[in-house]
Amino acid sequence: MKTKNNYLEINKESWNNRTEIHLDSEFYDVEGFLKGKNSLNEIELKLFGDLKGKKILHLQCHFGQDTISLARMGAIVTGIDLSNKSIESAQELAKKANIEAQFICCDVYDLPNHLDEKFDIVYTSYGTIGWLPDLNKWGQVISTFLNPGGKFIFVEFHPIVWMFDDHFEKVEYNYLNKGEILETHSGTYTDLDAPITQNYVCWNHGIAEVVMGLISNDLEIGSMEEYDFSPYNCFNEKVEEFEPKRHRVKHLENKIPLVYSIVARKKDNVFEKK
Repeated sequence: MKTKNNYLEINKESWNNRTEIHLDSEFYDVEGFLKGKNSLNEIELKLFGDLKGKKILHLQCHFGQDTISLARMGAIVTGIDLSNKSIESAQELAKKANIEAQFICCDVYDLPNHLDEKFDIVYTSYGTIGWLPDLNKWGQVISTFLNPGGKFIFVEFHPIVWMFDDHFEKVEYNYLNKGEILETHSGTYTDLDAPITQNYVCWNHGIAEVVMGLISNDLEIGSMEEYDFSPYNCFNEKVEEFEPKRHRVKHLENKIPLVYSIVARKKDNVFEKK
């Protein structure tokens, strides 16, 4: 499988294949969501604070539940995603929820060719940066769309998670970015037995690479936290829910971090590059 020029095509097809299954899953609970359930977790809610009137850009929004949840909290929100099926579903979901939100279908790196606005907050979370090969370009996009003094809020699975095999029994992958990882998997994280098989291309990114992608693009790190739990039960290995919406890999208990968060601020004294 050649991937240098077509990783976007491969991954778009992969996410298009998953979208319908995700929409019907208990994991996403669309029925509960349409009745008013907030899809955001305790971690990110604490980082956001009061969102009334804030303009938010949500990168890699999938089919828009978090985007719509942010709008329900009073924000003016734009969500973007590579998958056209996800964006079409997001638009339909927003209509059903009677929520106003803008959605754009494009690659993260190509967003400056589709959008010309500034935002108070840029947000992305949970399983997003592994689909991106270059975090310096990622940081450039974030910086481009933030107002001076604006915040970047980021919650992601810890890079230690991606070092392990699917059953968390051995270290199988590099912690550092050593190039593209080509995978073929059956099922999806909402249903391991789902009747789909897809190829995808991903990258591992250590925390230093993430941080440097931000600070090299006029963003100052304000806070960073690591968490020994995941709000989602989305791993192949058995997990236990030791508190509501707090999951750990059972045989590893609290010995490794599963999630981390970063809040960064765009510098005030930055002149926009021509």
